[in-house]
Amino acid sequence: MEKKINKPAKIKIKKGDLVKVIAGDSKGSQGKIVEVIIAKNRAIVEGANMVSKHTKPNAANPNGGIVKQEAAIHISNLALVDPKSGVATRVGRKRNADGKLVRVAKKSGEEIK
Repeated sequence: MEKKINKPAKIKIKKGDLVKVIAGDSKGSQGKIVEVIIAKNRAIVEGANMVSKHTKPNAANPNGGIVKQEAAIHISNLALVDPKSGVATRVGRKRNADGKLVRVAKKSGEEIK
């Protein structure tokens, strides 16, 4: 039996965005997005959702041991931080003066770079 893969949602956050974790063990922490995994609707956030990974000795880490690293978080548990006020906000899309479609913060109306 084949595993059913959910259709990826419209992802409104990008690599480099500052986001706040709104649910889960890391709730309340903020960080930049390191990577977005579109196929799984997940993102890796700097300093959030830390897990312990057991590693074998290798050239980069001759002793091996336990390494702390970030794990992926579902995008529904992330909210973009408003560039103007610094609070969590939803993301909308509008056309700017040049007629280009840009992302805007719903709370302040500020364009997201």
